[in-house]
Amino acid sequence: MRAVKHVAVLGAGGLGRNMARLLDFKKSLKLVAICDTEGYAFDTDGIESAVFENLPPGHTVGDLHSGNRAADPIAEVLARHSEIDGIFLALPNLPNEFIPETIDKIIASGYKGVVVDALKRTSAMDMVFERREVLAKAGITYVTGCGATPGLLTAAAALAAQSFVEVEDVTIWFGVGIPNWDAYRATIREDIAHLAGFDVNKVSAMSDQEIEQELEKRNGLLELVNMEHADDIMLEQAGILERARVKVGGLVDTRNPKKPVSTNVKITGTTFEGKKATHQFILGDETSMAANVNGPALGYMNAGFWLNSQGIAGLFTSADLMPRWPQ
Repeated sequence: MRAVKHVAVLGAGGLGRNMARLLDFKKSLKLVAICDTEGYAFDTDGIESAVFENLPPGHTVGDLHSGNRAADPIAEVLARHSEIDGIFLALPNLPNEFIPETIDKIIASGYKGVVVDALKRTSAMDMVFERREVLAKAGITYVTGCGATPGLLTAAAALAAQSFVEVEDVTIWFGVGIPNWDAYRATIREDIAHLAGFDVNKVSAMSDQEIEQELEKRNGLLELVNMEHADDIMLEQAGILERARVKVGGLVDTRNPKKPVSTNVKITGTTFEGKKATHQFILGDETSMAANVNGPALGYMNAGFWLNSQGIAGLFTSADLMPRWPQ
């Protein structure tokens, strides 16, 4: 077992690069591989986030000193799976099949470590659940839904539910502020797919110019209600409440780094004394989307290392486990 765990990040957009920044602060983990659609970088001595600052716009991570351009960068990274302990999937959730099919590639590679994702959509997570048995047989410890929502807020709901004998509803309302949509193109596309008149297929076919035009119509502000968010299936799988009683929505400002509303989760239920109450957990407005996604993802990866070291493989969600703080 390596004392310092080797981490690979599949995806080099906003979340992927910010994960690299977060890993700079960790002594027990280091980034050794990262890829985008055109190339990959791999260095077992570690890749510091500063290298991305000097990468010209439009260039692939394959152009880094430790990089290579490649037709199938994910396959190239997985070919060196014996040098990797943990994988973070910072990949687009579009189309729904993309992450589940990437899981198939990881299984086929022979990898036996830890994988975490920040998957959002219920329909996509359903596909991940279909791979439960094969993940266990492959010796992979996989934790799904490890971002902010699903993830941090789902776990908070699962913890807060313990006060009650019956949970009536869970309501998540989030606020995200980013200075411009370029930094989180895949995330914004996923959000637009939740709007009335849009779906996954329609958004996948839209050009960047069409996305920008849609944002212009809305003054850069997206209001999302009754989203198809996997918090519902995760809390249902945990036995806490039916998925229909979980509501997720929020406001995304694509032109301003300040959150348009505080991110929070409310859990309403009845105690054994017959008292009805609501717990609320509010995230600090100063914490960014990247902090609230990448931080929990690393914590769940560390929990996965703990399970994997005990020979425990298979599929878990962030509602099943407590994250473990990585030094």
